[in-house]
Amino acid sequence: MEDTQKKSVSTFGLIALIVSASIGAGIFNLQGEMASSSAVGPALLGWLVCLIGVIALVLSLNNLLVKRPELDSGIFSYAKEAAGPLGGFISGWGYWLSAWVGNIAFGTMLMGTFGSFIPAFGSGNTWAAVIVASAVVWILTLIVNHGFESATVLNTIVTICKLVPIAVFMVVVVVSFKVGVFTQDFWGNLAANLSHGVQPSDVWTQMSGTIVNIMWVFVGIEGASILSKQAKSTRAAGQATIWGLVVLAIIYLWVSILPYGVLPQGVIADYASKGTDGTTMAAIMMHTVGPWSYWLVTVGVIISVLGSWLSWVILPAETTALMANSEQTLNKFWGKVNKHNSPQNSLIIAAVLQTLFFLVLPFFSEAYTFTSQLSTVAVLVSYLFVGFDELKVASMTHDAWNFIVGIFCTAFFLFALYESGWQDILLLCIALLVGFFFYVPAAKKNNRKIGAWEWVVMAIIAIAAIIAIILICTGVISIS
Repeated sequence: MEDTQKKSVSTFGLIALIVSASIGAGIFNLQGEMASSSAVGPALLGWLVCLIGVIALVLSLNNLLVKRPELDSGIFSYAKEAAGPLGGFISGWGYWLSAWVGNIAFGTMLMGTFGSFIPAFGSGNTWAAVIVASAVVWILTLIVNHGFESATVLNTIVTICKLVPIAVFMVVVVVSFKVGVFTQDFWGNLAANLSHGVQPSDVWTQMSGTIVNIMWVFVGIEGASILSKQAKSTRAAGQATIWGLVVLAIIYLWVSILPYGVLPQGVIADYASKGTDGTTMAAIMMHTVGPWSYWLVTVGVIISVLGSWLSWVILPAETTALMANSEQTLNKFWGKVNKHNSPQNSLIIAAVLQTLFFLVLPFFSEAYTFTSQLSTVAVLVSYLFVGFDELKVASMTHDAWNFIVGIFCTAFFLFALYESGWQDILLLCIALLVGFFFYVPAAKKNNRKIGAWEWVVMAIIAIAAIIAIILICTGVISIS
């Protein structure tokens, strides 16, 4: 009976989870972020680079699922295989941090959307917003606590619903597309956009800025790998990852590139900077088909945020449960499951932390910014370890093709970390230092001696964390 419960999530359910986890509120402002950074030509080059990196990640995940089926804890077990228990812990702890902190963003965005209709919610950090957001956290936690299968079924329904306004937008931009508008300043070298605040710049600068915007929208693509133990089969998890990538690539490219043929780059960027008509997608829709579309997109934002929020309640809980039970890098307490086979303790811990951060927001808004900076770089580190293990496995099996895939995966995420900046890497070290206070006791509890090199790595990270704290106190690193 227990195995039946564990192998309960279908391929379609996993695809829906990937799409829902990845498509959050960001898609509704992606057009403005792209236009603010780049003209259409450099934007397409940025997409090409990012897609190569994400495809390499997906191919690496699928190859590791096939070649190492016993490593069924997803990207954390790959990190452990590539760099030992400490590597697995760093990957898992960073991913867990990134996952639950993302829920703070969902709550703030959702309450801010409600603030458009209910003044008491303000921009999402008033007491009314905090109380409602905290209530939503616990409602979603209770849903997931009742079992992953029921949660993924609900998530599938929510995913379908939130794609409706996005599909309408996709139709609108196709019907309204004008080739002349699309090509009028293809490489962004003209000064015509200056009146809208868009400065002409070289192609590399534009492309680089676009990559920074694009590389976050695929976070969640690894969801099927994280839930491979819950999937009906390893094959189902692999298929879900591939199809999830295909669906996301089509949607993201469509909604971010085709608007360049509806309105000039400067106008779209102007919508993003002013924010007077809600999201950029809503502003484009209002300009194209009328005011009614504002409500359609706003409802889409609400459904999208709730769907993503549900997905990211599942993933952080499963992360720490796997770290405790399969990887043994956390105490068994984190992995204890209830009668529905859900990691109850992990769910409660994540919900408590989210509630605490919501309660802090009215007094200390920098708390969210601080942890958000950590989360962005943390997930890139997790992906980087996948590339390392792909290289290791391909070398051991003399697999030339997958070795090349591993090189692309590793190189891309090293580049992404470089683009993130040294400040964010130092900030991550603070979070890792906190995690070590759980890692060391767990190793002793499991009768595993921590190696000399592990102590060296932890000491280096601790020094980096202390430096980060000093730089924050002196204002060199800003978290506000």
